[in-house]
Amino acid sequence: MPPLTPLAKLADRPRAAEAPLVVVALCAAWCGTCRDFRPAFERIASARPGIVFAWADIEDDAELVGDIDVDNFPTLAVMRGGVVLHFGVTLPHEAVVARLIDALASAPARPAPGVPDEVRTLAAQLSR
Repeated sequence: MPPLTPLAKLADRPRAAEAPLVVVALCAAWCGTCRDFRPAFERIASARPGIVFAWADIEDDAELVGDIDVDNFPTLAVMRGGVVLHFGVTLPHEAVVARLIDALASAPARPAPGVPDEVRTLAAQLSR
């Protein structure tokens, strides 16, 4: 599987016995910061084959992303088994994002506080 899974294919992938960590970068094609961050995100994904990574364009993937309100880019949604563990803007720095993902991958699945309903809906769609 390529390091980054298109969001539409992620929603249709076969389910594993154990729910993997899923990291979705919510970005936009017109966002220069997102374009600059994508290669780093791909390197992070390549170094963590047991984690599912997806790149979602909030406009191109609007039917899956729905009405998630993204104020700043990049915004990450990290989930496992339909539970949102993290949702928020991140610094577009490879080391910072890698540490965040590694910490969430090894931590117990505790729902993040204050997650918008639209993000919980996306997590539920991706866990079916």
